[in-house]
This record gives sequence, C-alpha cells and structure tokens, in this order.
Amino acid sequence: MRVVFLGTGDFSLEVLKAVDSSAHQVVAIITQPDKVNGRNGKINFSPVKLYALEKDIPLYQFNSISKEGVDVIKSLNADIMLTSAYGQILSDEIIAICPKGIINTHASLLPKYRGSSPIQMALLNGDEYIGTTIMKTVREVDAGDVVLQRSIKLNGDENAEECFEMLSKLSATAAVEALDAIESGSAQSIAQDHSKATHCKKLCKEDGQIDFNKTATEIHNQVRAYYGFPSAYCTSPYGRLKVIKSAVAESEVNGGEIGEVIEAKKERFVVRCGANTALAFLTVQGEGGKVMSVGAYTLGRPIKVGTILK
Repeated sequence: MRVVFLGTGDFSLEVLKAVDSSAHQVVAIITQPDKVNGRNGKINFSPVKLYALEKDIPLYQFNSISKEGVDVIKSLNADIMLTSAYGQILSDEIIAICPKGIINTHASLLPKYRGSSPIQMALLNGDEYIGTTIMKTVREVDAGDVVLQRSIKLNGDENAEECFEMLSKLSATAAVEALDAIESGSAQSIAQDHSKATHCKKLCKEDGQIDFNKTATEIHNQVRAYYGFPSAYCTSPYGRLKVIKSAVAESEVNGGEIGEVIEAKKERFVVRCGANTALAFLTVQGEGGKVMSVGAYTLGRPIKVGTILK
C-alpha cells in the first residue's frame, strides 16, 4: 500500500524504519516543525526528519496540519496514513482523505492509559504487562477501534527507558502486521470499552517528588517509571538527590522514622518507607552532579544511619 507516515521522535523512527523496509511504500513523511534550542539558537531536526532526508523521501512540516496539509495529502494519492507519536490533533477532513483511513500506534494496552505518558503510568502502577495498540484514528484521543495489540511481560525492574525501547520495536512490527492485514482484507477492528478507559497526563518535574510514607514497592515503581524524566528525587543533607536505580528490601522493618536511613553500606543505603517496608538506593545523582553508584556518591557525601531524607 501507499503510506503517508506521520511521526516525530525516536519511538516514531523505529516504526518508520520498519514500514519503509516492508512491502509497503512510504510515499511521504510528515513531522513536526523544527525546534530551536533556547540556549544556543541551534535548529534541531527530529529523528524522523533526518531519516527522510537520508532516504530522500518527500518530507512535509506543518505548523497546523489541519489548516495547511489537506491539499498536500490529497495530492499524494495514498491508500492509508500511519501516525506514531506525531504530536498534532488531526481534523475530520484529514482523517477522511485516504480510502483506508488512518491507523495509529499507542504504547499501551488500550483502553488503559490513553494520553501522553502510558509507559510511565504502567510502570508506576506496577503492571505485569506492557504493550502496544494499533488502532483506527478518530477525533477523540486514543479512542479508536483496535486493529491489533501485542504485549510484553515484565520482570518488575525495567525502567521507562528500557520499556520505551522494547515498545518502539514491538510497535514497529505490529504496525507492519496491521498494514499487511488491512491490505489483505483480514484485519478485524474491535471497539474499545470506553467505560474501562483510564487516562494519563503530561508529566512535570514535581511528579518526581518521593513520598516516603508510600511503600517501598510504590517508590521503587516511581523510580522505574520516572527514569530520565522527571526522575524520582528526595532532599538529602546535600541538596536534591535523584534516585536512578533502587531495590525493595526483602525483610520487614521495625525501627526508624519514615524517610530515615536505617542501613548504610558501600554499595547501598536503605531508607525506611511506609507500611514497615524499606527501599535500597543503588544508583543516585546529586544536585549538579553525575549519575553514580551509591559507593561513589558517598565517598564525598557520607550518608549515615539516622540521616533523614525528605
């Protein structure tokens, strides 16, 4: 089929590469306008734009695709459009252009986690499975009929970056599978149960603040979910401390205050959390510093038993 691809970031790039390597023809690529770095004024191209330039595939960038892109897309005579983390809402007029419509990748098992942070929310909630959905595009966000879904079982320690990579690859193969099924006429779409829909918001820095009244498992999941951004963090005697990697302590805790360091060793220190649980800090990042092991961090900033973290 003749495919118009819409996407912007690294997740999108994996999907684009898979479609471009398939039997389908990517006749054009649409990506978000270039961003300007606020510090040095440098113009940054999206990964999808760089790929389009490298492969000499027709490229379009619209400030508003619904206002500027209708005639362009009609002129491409594509069979279908595929979106993957594109970043703009499509109008009904855009959605109706291609005879086989538009399909979209979404990094969750819909109807769970509609919105902008599905991977983080799955980890934050300690889900055993994460997955991807290929769905038909409609005006309501992430509410279209499901064409197919694929899932991955987690071991409980993967962070957001690792899950992002896994799901980008899974979404890439699923997108091609969906295109193949649509072309052959074997695709069967199923309406979502909207009563079971959950939604996730755009994350902000404040979401990373650790509340030690929560259980160690809940905080460990926060560390996993917010790896990279916004990062799980607390306040130490040396300023803000980001927790990059953690582990739930196995034994029940009976001493110390909430947020108190109850064990301090070279390779880790352990903090009292809610419900008589404890969390081990393994890799951290001090304020203005680099990511390092607890052993390296505490060489210059000792964290002793009795220290209170907030």
